Amino acid sequence: MMVDYRQAGVDIERASAAKQLIAAHAKTTFTSSVLRDVGHFGGFFRLPQDGPAKSVLVASTDGVGTKLLLANTLGRLENIGEDLVHHCINDILTCGALPLFFLDYIAFGKLEIAKVDAIAGSLARACRTYHMALIGGETAEMPDLYGDSDFDLAGTIVGWVSEDAILDGSRVTDGDVLLGLASNGLHTNGYSLARKVFAAEIGSGELSRHDPVLNESLADALLKSHRCYLSVVKPFLGEDFLHAMAHITGGGIIDNIRRVLPKGLRAEVDWQAWQQPQIFQRLALKGTISEGEMRRVFNLGIGFVLIVSEEAETVISSCLRQNGEQVYRIGQVIA
Repeated sequence: MMVDYRQAGVDIERASAAKQLIAAHAKTTFTSSVLRDVGHFGGFFRLPQDGPAKSVLVASTDGVGTKLLLANTLGRLENIGEDLVHHCINDILTCGALPLFFLDYIAFGKLEIAKVDAIAGSLARACRTYHMALIGGETAEMPDLYGDSDFDLAGTIVGWVSEDAILDGSRVTDGDVLLGLASNGLHTNGYSLARKVFAAEIGSGELSRHDPVLNESLADALLKSHRCYLSVVKPFLGEDFLHAMAHITGGGIIDNIRRVLPKGLRAEVDWQAWQQPQIFQRLALKGTISEGEMRRVFNLGIGFVLIVSEEAETVISSCLRQNGEQVYRIGQVIA
């Protein structure tokens, strides 16, 4: 018996249609720095001609974890691309870098055009918002590796920073202040635990019912888009008082701040300095999760941390609050 690729689970025509759809979304993000259309074996991007002579490229790759499973189960993929793009922007932002271009990776068990459209549209929307080009990526159909309805999503971002403006933590000193910027929920971390805690609600459909304590449904609370902090932080880039930044992802507040501290320094966090959002209190209560585990897994309402000189802390906080930002003095750096 003759067997073809489609019978093995891979539909080349469907994949071609999906790639054309992604290319159409990607074109909406192109700037004058993009030199070729999507479809080559690589993307071409001209570096900014008006940037400093000593420009450094900063790159990062990430995914959105098992938030994908929840979004896929609930049929709510309209923001999942934003989650990915925002997460990646925040990562390179901690280095002082601004985004240039982005590449995505989407792999399906069985490729579904509607899902491709939702994901690609969300990716493109986020890229346009932050003036970043989506210049390429990979779309794959891999039966047996993934279930028919399963897919995976990851992305690579490339940005730039002037060499003399790189933030790598080397400027942090004893006595510096930790300023926490509010998250709007779980962002893209801790979903394996959250899904386990709310497994019954997910299975029964109760996740979509209005919750009077949260003033929204659990689904809405859990699927809020990962915040992007670029527009909030950008005015402070290059200032002497900004010594380091941390994106609060897997590992929580302590572990992520630790990544940017020089040897001999540690973060002392005042856990009472802000009110944790209701979704975290609900998780801890429902799952009987210890405070230590909550701190290790979730951001607990702080999505990004600025490490600044003590003298500048009041001015920075005031400036942020005037712009409507929720900012908290959450601790300090000590020897």
